[in-house]
Formats: sequence, structure tokens, C-alpha cells
Amino acid sequence: MTSEVITTRERLRELYKAPSHRVIDKDAGRLDDIVQRFLAACPFVAIASHAGPMMDVSPKGDPAGFVHILDDKTLAIPDRPGNNRLDTLENLLVDPDVALLFLIPGVTDTLRINGRAKIVRDDALCARLGQHGKPALLAIVVTVREVFMHCSKCMIRSRLWQPDHWPDRSDVPSLAEQMVAHGRLRDTVPQMQAIVDESDKRLY
Repeated sequence: MTSEVITTRERLRELYKAPSHRVIDKDAGRLDDIVQRFLAACPFVAIASHAGPMMDVSPKGDPAGFVHILDDKTLAIPDRPGNNRLDTLENLLVDPDVALLFLIPGVTDTLRINGRAKIVRDDALCARLGQHGKPALLAIVVTVREVFMHCSKCMIRSRLWQPDHWPDRSDVPSLAEQMVAHGRLRDTVPQMQAIVDESDKRLY
């Protein structure tokens, strides 16, 4: 077995075709009508952030349309009660750069937005981002730099939205099992599962 470690952009580009002008030019640069229609139907986003060596990808989900458009260059993502690690928020205090990946169940295209974020505590905005009568704890307000749709190939290959092709999940470990094993907890898995189930009831 032989390996080559790619260390330069020039060598990397030798191995791939050049992207077409259609791909290069697809960045909208703003939240136009097409992007807003996608976001209106979107119930899930993954937020990538970093602070030096500390990196994080955090999922956020709510009813479709939970990400609010403030203007054609700015969006707001609500922050809800969670595990209180605050990995994304603490990263943003050091480096505001973020990358967002939006998914809509059953839709094979995805939306990617890159920009700079700030953590905002504003009563009116958090109320606007509220659910079930409870305001958001904070808002992650993103000023967009790049906005573009991503092709469907990864979804087609993974068959992500095709239940008939989903893998066997009988041996997939649960969060409770992982926490007991990796955290070397004294709780049993059923005890930890009861804690997780109770936590999951407090969505807002």
C-alpha cells in the first residue's frame, strides 16, 4: 500500500477537474427570494464554528421557518435550552466566522451560508424567535458573506431520505449508552436513559 499526502493546492487541483463557471458563479451573496423560500421550509441547520484548535458543529432544529430573515444580508438563529456546553457560543466569542448547512427532509439539495456571527440578547428579537410562548434564550445573528445551494450527489449516494434503504439501527448506541461508557458514570444505561428522556421533554 502506498500513500501520498497532499500538501499543496496545486497538487490537489491536479487531481480534479476545474469547476465550471456555473458552480463558481452560483454564490448569491445575499438572502434573495430563492434563499428565503428555502429557509421558510427548513427545520434544521448545522452550525460550524472554531476558536483556534477548538472546533464544533452544532445542530439546531425547530419548526420550519425558525431561522428568521432580518434583511437580505442578515439572519437570526434562536438558541434554546440544551446541554449547556455552549461550544458554539464560546467559539463565537473568540472567532465570529461560521458556516451553516441547512437541510429540509425529503429535499436532496442543501443550502450553505458562510458569514460572521454575533451573540445577541435583545428582548424583542428573542420574543420574535420564540416558540410555545417562550422566547429564545439568545439569538445568533449572522451577517452573510456567501450563499449558495449545494448539489444533491451526497444525498443520492447516501439515500438519506429513502427509508427503504436506511441501515439496520438495532446496534446503534444510544446517547445514554455513550454517556455511561465514555463518562465512566456510575449510572446504569436505563438510569441514564430516564434522565435523557426527562431532559428531552423540556424543549423550550
